[in-house]
Amino acid sequence: MSYLVLARKWRPQTFSDLVGQEHVSRTLGNAIQTNRVAHAFLFTGVRGVGKTTSARIMAKALNCEKGPTATPCLVCSPCREIAAGSDVDVQEIDGASYNGVDEVRRLQESLPYRPARDRHKIFIVDEVHMLSQSAWNAFLKTLEEPPPHVKFIFATTEVHKVPTTILSRCQRYDFKLIPTQLIAKRLRYVLEQEKIEADDAAVALIAREAAGSLRDGMSLLDQAIAWGGEKLVGEEVSRVLGVAARSVLHDVAKSLISGDAAACLRTLSALSDQGYDMAQVARGLLSELRDLVVAKVCKDPGDLLDLADEEAAEVKALAAASQADDLLRLHHGFSRSFDDMMKSDQPRAALEMMLVRLARRPPLAPLDDLVARLLELERRLSSGGPAPQGQRSVPGGSGGPAPRAPVRTAGSVSGSATATATPTATPMATATPTANANPTANANATPTATANTTATAGPNPWRSGGGGASVGQALQVRATAATSSPEPAAPGRPTTLEAWRAVLERVRADRAPLASVLEHASPIACSAERVVLGYEPGSFLAAQATEASAVELLTRHVRDYFGTSTPVAFDLTAGPKSNPSVAAMDGEQHRIRLEEARRTVAEHPLVKAAIEILGAELRDVRLGE
Repeated sequence: MSYLVLARKWRPQTFSDLVGQEHVSRTLGNAIQTNRVAHAFLFTGVRGVGKTTSARIMAKALNCEKGPTATPCLVCSPCREIAAGSDVDVQEIDGASYNGVDEVRRLQESLPYRPARDRHKIFIVDEVHMLSQSAWNAFLKTLEEPPPHVKFIFATTEVHKVPTTILSRCQRYDFKLIPTQLIAKRLRYVLEQEKIEADDAAVALIAREAAGSLRDGMSLLDQAIAWGGEKLVGEEVSRVLGVAARSVLHDVAKSLISGDAAACLRTLSALSDQGYDMAQVARGLLSELRDLVVAKVCKDPGDLLDLADEEAAEVKALAAASQADDLLRLHHGFSRSFDDMMKSDQPRAALEMMLVRLARRPPLAPLDDLVARLLELERRLSSGGPAPQGQRSVPGGSGGPAPRAPVRTAGSVSGSATATATPTATPMATATPTANANPTANANATPTATANTTATAGPNPWRSGGGGASVGQALQVRATAATSSPEPAAPGRPTTLEAWRAVLERVRADRAPLASVLEHASPIACSAERVVLGYEPGSFLAAQATEASAVELLTRHVRDYFGTSTPVAFDLTAGPKSNPSVAAMDGEQHRIRLEEARRTVAEHPLVKAAIEILGAELRDVRLGE
């Protein structure tokens, strides 16, 4: 039996299990409860923060047999199949390989189909930023007005690559990096369920290395369990992950503060001999110095320190025994040299020299004391009094101040006697432009014409701009009072409905999705002289039926059936109100048959006896094929 990794085994199944994304789970849950679910969503954020997981939870919430509900039952067939990825009505598509306009066109052809079983047909497109520009253009109209039973959920890690025209048609949800403490809490829960012991140092190390991604944390935990078995220890976990333990970094920081350069070098040598990456060690030291500064300047750091309780206590104790200016100077000097060390061909040597330089820094002289000494010196010189203690006469002079060794002040690392102030970076607010959907004024225009007039249509008013051939050469739009009712059939010739059904069967054998679109048209006329189909103005199906390729295919089958050059036209001002479509008539017949079957079953003696004796009820009746 194959092993299921922890990231998949413990994937959240409900919104309440989603870690660190309460703003997303609450909004989606409220939308479902208030029946305000949009038709398109865009989930964006870094890897491993719950985008695809949230999309699956959303699909289960919408298609659950007890739903739509914000808390899916997880036991019905849709919930179990969606979790396993085998639900035919919930398709997960990889945007990296499904990125062409032909793939989008095939998807569009399947949209008119009703779901096989579920309440909604849901398309989850991962890494959607990989779609080509042509594919995005083909998606515009479909994404703006999809069928009522279709929902789109897009997920991406690079939202800046998604066109603004798509962003304006979707509800966008930004997934945040998960705090280290929440990741550690989830890892601890998984370890308890797996019955594996682990100390706080091991869990904290894995959570810290996850860098805000819970999936990365689960993968690292899998790796650590493979190494440590039934018990995880912080030192062993740091060794297998190639990351220095927090206690080791704390010892290096302590040696830096005390000025023990030799201890820093010995610790660094031990880490190098064990195969640790010097870049990772440097990042850890920079984080340790940052935590020391935070612990020193904040009386109650709280969540500002993403550390275990024991580690946080050690950091606070070391910070309390140090000077704030000294800690700031250490962090400033380390961060300035960090980039040079990362770019060096010999990172170990660069890190060693950096630690030696910082450990051998001269002690700080308080700036207030330095100013006071300068003022006292100025007063004595102006009054002609004796030089302060520690001053001597300059040869050839008259009691002037003796030169002193340079005094190191706060903010100075290079040994200058001038007090320097470190500038503080001011965050700059940037305005992000928001795309406003500005639909074309002619998008909903209803084509009109006078009675007994045939007009040649221009570009399809239901299709988005850019790309696609014009159907003006193949499509004739007729809006006449004379075509509002089906034409009578000549004696010995098939009726309009019979002829139209025969043509539909030919189209269905060639392209089934197109036949599903055409069966919703009103057959106003269908004879050897002409074929006229009616649609409601501005409908989604009309846009599909009047595409150039669809018109060409329909015309070919019509002419093959009648054996003449029969013209095909569309009346875009008509609809099922004046003349029912084949789909409407078939649906009504099916409803009548179902009602008759229900009455027949309800009147059967055995059914009546079962209801009376067992206290049962007649829930559902299904017609045989």
